[in-house]
Amino acid sequence: MHQVKIYSAFFLLFFGINFGFAQDTIQQSRLRQDQLQEGEDYVIDTIIDGQAYFKKSIKSIEVLELPKVLQDHDFAADIDKKWLEELYSNTLFDTIYRDVSGLKYDAVYYPELTTDTLKARLQRLNARTPFNVEYNPGLESVIKSFLKNRHHSFERLMGLSNYYFPMFERELDNYDIPLEMKYLAIVESALKPRARSRVGATGLWQFMFATGKEYGLDVSSYVDERSDPIKATIAASKYLSKLYKLFGDWDLALAAYNSGPGNVSKAIRRSGGYQNYWNIRPNLPRETAGYVPAFLATMYIFEYAKEHGFVQHRPEFHLIETDTIHVKQMITLDQVSEYTGVEIETLQFLNPAYKLDVIPFIEGKNYTLRLPRTIIGAFVNNEEQLYAHAKAEFDKREKPLPQFQDSDSKTRYRVQQGDYLGKIARKFGVRVSQIKQWNGLRNNNLKIGQRLTIYPRNGVPVNRAKASATAKKRVIPANAKTYTVQQGDSLWSISQKFSGVSVQNIKDWNDIRGNKLKPGMKLLVSKG
Repeated sequence: MHQVKIYSAFFLLFFGINFGFAQDTIQQSRLRQDQLQEGEDYVIDTIIDGQAYFKKSIKSIEVLELPKVLQDHDFAADIDKKWLEELYSNTLFDTIYRDVSGLKYDAVYYPELTTDTLKARLQRLNARTPFNVEYNPGLESVIKSFLKNRHHSFERLMGLSNYYFPMFERELDNYDIPLEMKYLAIVESALKPRARSRVGATGLWQFMFATGKEYGLDVSSYVDERSDPIKATIAASKYLSKLYKLFGDWDLALAAYNSGPGNVSKAIRRSGGYQNYWNIRPNLPRETAGYVPAFLATMYIFEYAKEHGFVQHRPEFHLIETDTIHVKQMITLDQVSEYTGVEIETLQFLNPAYKLDVIPFIEGKNYTLRLPRTIIGAFVNNEEQLYAHAKAEFDKREKPLPQFQDSDSKTRYRVQQGDYLGKIARKFGVRVSQIKQWNGLRNNNLKIGQRLTIYPRNGVPVNRAKASATAKKRVIPANAKTYTVQQGDSLWSISQKFSGVSVQNIKDWNDIRGNKLKPGMKLLVSKG
């Protein structure tokens, strides 16, 4: 009985049937005596003002016995057979899952978008996409709710999409996937490469561990390619392509991507063989029932962003402004940051697949480092020296308690509002990977009030407040060399202009904590 009520509610919601219509239907089923047809069986339904009204008698339903051999639905059974052939075991994987069951379908007051305008826009959108973008009150409710309550979030997503969508579209096109499928990554992960759901699905396309492995995504202690934008998109394209071959319908492929092909084939059976998403929707898992409306609402908002006044924030990088290098030796992102002057947060954004900010070197694997194009030339030109420095540092770390990690010089730091690992590392003159190693951190997440063990460089904790209060005016020796920072300079490029001068020398001599430089700055490049 509970299921009947739920399905009736969906029926009323999406098809607009109201109580008045039901009353008219009941009245039309009542017949006067002069309307009765010969040969039909009738019973008195009611008497109003002395006038008898009749209705057709209802025959009792005969109890049917199930056949000894149960017959499956041919189309759904064929899907199951093909899908099982795609797997290396007979167990369906726990595929991509994201809880969208919280979607509300109540009417939303949003006068800026009238129903007639929305219907016209959806009709135009439906004409140019293979997805079934037809108007219904439930979809209208989701679209207006997103517009009303998530305007700022969508503006940020539009900014990020300028970086991610070009790589999505290239891979989707290679596998003949509709380019609109790029919006699926927004519904899945909000364009966060390291997003992880409560059931373990990870990355932009939210692959479970086993499914990711099947589609060629390497997951190890150092690397999680489910978080690699390009490799994960290739895997998602392969997966979606196979789902479309199974169902022959992109809406059903979407539903299967979320809940698994098995759940979709069950919904087809339970609906009596319907093969349209909106017809089988009441029989899908609750989260999947809200999945396609969320996808269609996201597609509408992006396609009509200009009409709704969205301001697209420019990302720090466009994809074309970056390039990759195959690493030839293990190296850390904070080493790359020190050598190139690129902020560690930028490197983490460009290289999200490296779980510990370490790029390993393994025979037979091609791990890459993505950098801004402006840095690529300098990196390649000094590659041997960079790897030599990295190796020397790794060799030093193998020794127990290096000098700057002496137990007597350690300090305890309490995480403050606005802190992140890169900021704390610069404050104490150490590296992000060192803080993670000292504190057993597996990711970059910090909590306010969390206490961290830090071994400051040279054994001296850095206290900016104390230092600023007691700092003396810097005196430049008469015979010291200085350099005026030019546009495009970095600490690394400046250090290469002077023999025997390292990035850390320049930082120490000029009391620089970060890597940012401004044109016109005067830097000491020699003590004289």
